[in-house]
Amino acid sequence: MKWHLVPARCFLEQAEHAARWQALHAQGAASCLLAADFVAPLVAQFAGGAELLAWCDRGGETVAMAIVAPAGRGSWATFQPAQAPLGLWLQRPGEHPERLLGGLLRALPGFPLVVGLTQMDPMLLPRPLDGPGLRTLDYIDTARVTLAGSFADYWNGRGKNLRANLKKQRARLERDGVATRLDVLRRPADMAQAVQDYGRLESSGWKGKEGTAVHADNAQGRYYRAMLENLAARNAASVYRYHVGEQLAAMDLCVEDGDSIVVLKTSYDESIPSSLSPTLLMREEAVQRLFDEGRFKRLEFYGRVMEWHLRWTDEVRTMYHINYYRWPGLRRLHAMLEARGKRAESGPATQ
Repeated sequence: MKWHLVPARCFLEQAEHAARWQALHAQGAASCLLAADFVAPLVAQFAGGAELLAWCDRGGETVAMAIVAPAGRGSWATFQPAQAPLGLWLQRPGEHPERLLGGLLRALPGFPLVVGLTQMDPMLLPRPLDGPGLRTLDYIDTARVTLAGSFADYWNGRGKNLRANLKKQRARLERDGVATRLDVLRRPADMAQAVQDYGRLESSGWKGKEGTAVHADNAQGRYYRAMLENLAARNAASVYRYHVGEQLAAMDLCVEDGDSIVVLKTSYDESIPSSLSPTLLMREEAVQRLFDEGRFKRLEFYGRVMEWHLRWTDEVRTMYHINYYRWPGLRRLHAMLEARGKRAESGPATQ
């Protein structure tokens, strides 16, 4: 088993690396969030130059690949821009992360003491047991909706408050003669305008004030446009646009694979009166359409579970990180220091 390392930009400049990545991706239960055409724009827009593309060969076959970056003194971790819901790690089914990470740690420059895999999904890579050199840590809880059965049955299982609230909003809009419309864009040619419109919505709210909104001409905007165009070219991207009257009120940016559709980004026009919830209205119609179409098994959110997620589903799982240490004693020391820090945060015990 041998690990190879090249600058991450080679993923963009040398076609054989993206082809190798995609071939490994096709072997497992990997998500569209780890497809080569999702990953390449991440590298193009957010890599700073220190990142490495790593792959492991055994017997002439590639068994693991990753994009990794320095993560502080003596450590490396999977490259993790905010726009990537999952850590950029692939492995062939049946391989154990501990053995693979041991080889990667020894191959990385600078004699690192620890290498980490960030934001792992137990649906894609079952959470391994802790070992002499390996330790897992909880990351966040995330939610999904299983798209099985009828929408009516699913909707009747939602809370009374959600159903009554949206019914009341729709009745008010109907009384006022205001129509709503849900459009779904799928063509590559539509994605540039979709990202521009999304940026306008996001810039109208608090993200615009904080300078973190998507814009067509910033790195985020360039990333989302390139990525959505890439995936739309193979019918694996969709943008949901919701109009209240003639006003564009809310949008979802989504990517798709054979089993799931993932909502990557959601925004709405914050100038709309608070008596209306355009995102909730859009979500109801979008979910109904997904049930009716029957194309997907799951709707994935991949963000930290929020109160509003739990209005739509009670399906929650815990994502996790993996740390692999050069020496078992270092793993034990790290765990001990973390436990001591938690005790200090909780304060002294009371009698």
